[in-house]
Amino acid sequence: MELTTDITGSHNDSFSETYQLLKQEFAIEPTGYIDFQLNNFEVFKQYSSFELQSSYVINTENDRCYILFIEACVKSQSTTGEITEHRENQTWGLAYLKHNLGRVKIRRETFTDKLFELVFPLEIDFKEDKAFSNTFYVLANDKPKAIAGITRDFRNAVMDIREDDLIIEVADHTLLIGNRKPITGQKAIHMAEFVTRLVEICD
Repeated sequence: MELTTDITGSHNDSFSETYQLLKQEFAIEPTGYIDFQLNNFEVFKQYSSFELQSSYVINTENDRCYILFIEACVKSQSTTGEITEHRENQTWGLAYLKHNLGRVKIRRETFTDKLFELVFPLEIDFKEDKAFSNTFYVLANDKPKAIAGITRDFRNAVMDIREDDLIIEVADHTLLIGNRKPITGQKAIHMAEFVTRLVEICD
């Protein structure tokens, strides 16, 4: 059985360029080994495997947040039996929250979401914040925890993210933001801006 590998970008190019751009905007430094327990996140469970290549801490006045460089691998098999291995270099932002939100997913709401919601009302809506609820799709396994933790300041920080295709996943106290695709250095800066703001306002 033949295995072919396709790599999107290279560590030296994509990660190095992103790191240099982040270093111009933030006081970041390598963390050394930290177990961020990334296996807890649904966003990574679609991959055959993934590996944390490096991580950097951003020190703020109140707390720390992190930028993660991850290599993700997807394997697929053709009708002829050939296995293709596709690897992507991804950048993610991570922050630790003081409140336990349970399991939460937040992303831009689509027209399909709105139609689905008419039949299966699963989404959390914030009646006092229609602008947020009309823009973002929020799912949670524990609504009281999620509603208590997703405060006005939290929602404002999400609304101010200057990218449309980033997704947020929370596993209890840990928040992850990113995209399952390779992203530009500028998007990484916007993610870093979000996680640093979040650890400053979520007391």
